[in-house]
Amino acid sequence: MDSAQGDPDLQFLLQGGDLLKVRSQSWKKTRYFRLQEDCKTMWHESKKPFRKTPTCEFSLYDVSALRLGRQSEGLKKYTEEQVDGRCFSIIFKGHHKNLDLMASSEEEAKQWVNSMEKMITTFDIFFLHQMHSWILTCMTKADKNKDDKLSESEVKNFMRLINVDVDDEYTEMLFKKCDTSKTGYLSGEEIKHLYDLLTDREEIDVIYGEYARTTGYMNPDNLVEFLMKEQREKASLTDAHRIIDQCEPDDAAKAKKLLSKDGFLMYLHRPETFILNPDHKDVYQDMSQPLNHYFISSSHNTYLMEDQLKGPSSTEAYVRALLKGCRCVELDCWDGSDNEPVIYHGYTLTSKILFKDVIKAIKQYAFKTSEYPVILSLENHCSVEQQQVMAYHMSSILGSALVTKPLGEGMPSTFPSPEELKGKFLIKGKRLNKLESLFKQEADTEDTDVTEEEESDDEEEVQKKKVSIVIQMNE
Repeated sequence: MDSAQGDPDLQFLLQGGDLLKVRSQSWKKTRYFRLQEDCKTMWHESKKPFRKTPTCEFSLYDVSALRLGRQSEGLKKYTEEQVDGRCFSIIFKGHHKNLDLMASSEEEAKQWVNSMEKMITTFDIFFLHQMHSWILTCMTKADKNKDDKLSESEVKNFMRLINVDVDDEYTEMLFKKCDTSKTGYLSGEEIKHLYDLLTDREEIDVIYGEYARTTGYMNPDNLVEFLMKEQREKASLTDAHRIIDQCEPDDAAKAKKLLSKDGFLMYLHRPETFILNPDHKDVYQDMSQPLNHYFISSSHNTYLMEDQLKGPSSTEAYVRALLKGCRCVELDCWDGSDNEPVIYHGYTLTSKILFKDVIKAIKQYAFKTSEYPVILSLENHCSVEQQQVMAYHMSSILGSALVTKPLGEGMPSTFPSPEELKGKFLIKGKRLNKLESLFKQEADTEDTDVTEEEESDDEEEVQKKKVSIVIQMNE
């Protein structure tokens, strides 16, 4: 715990500093951010006129990712390119909006990102080291008159200090349950009872009690039995000794090669105890079958951040879907101003985003989670002219990664496999001509030449333009 307290990244976050919060071109305001003493809650000031308290908080548990640079839609739109190194975004789980921030220097921005990433990565183990000491510290703070007793109001204050959001009725129930002396305040064993209630994990007590057969602790043999019987893992005494060395916080117990309940709880927070079979962390299935033999993780109305009637559309929605492993995203394409196609939920009040910005975002994040192909499902409502613009953007941005013709020389009889299509983009949509036409392209091109007499025929002119889009995509 002492070494954790001396950690420079932790100390940096606890001290905090000023950051520029960016919301729009005109709304850029300095706010003070710092990590609270619980080592899990980030605090920052708020100056909204009607907010009851002048502070805002978010838990590190709720942070999905941190992105250094002008990677978010807001930072790209509202900041200049020369400040790229000073910018970073905090991405939250669920529908919480991104927090776009700017530091005073590139070094400071890197320090914020690296420090928060370190805290999030090591949070479970570090927090368990801190938790008991921190709760006791908060109890001391809640004891306003320093009489080593807690009144009901002081217990309510204590609950706020430890960020437990409960109503007064629950706090009163908890207080009455612990006030066995009926004196109207808690002291001694009653405070300990309150502490036990707040930290109790009944399910952990049951499982630990079943295997802690060595003077109330788990010895290596007990731990191996637990790993093999409950976790159904192949385990040896070597594995048990490693777990005790890494997870046991009590030096005396560790010296005796024993695992306490706190150490057991720390072990259960480690990634190796997750329900996912560790052998399945990497792809283990046969990925050499035709593409249509697989279930494909797909997204509907990918561009929407909220509801489909008036919610915002955003490139961030594509980023989140791709980072979660989604391999098929939907693009609802409509004619936009300045001959630039847009994406939105047609005939609704949802906001619009540029088609080319979406393709750029997809290109950047498509293969960060998975190497397997990404399918662009086009719901195309655009005019022929703006379809040509779409073809240009996809070809120029995605480049050789865009599949525009069969992978082999001859006419394929089956779809290519996910293995063959690694790192590739596929377009799913209605096409004008059949696949066979690609093998007689010159003849098709000649057939689409238009005479002077035919130019007056609007329908044939549209047909010619559509064929040119197909040819452009294939070149």
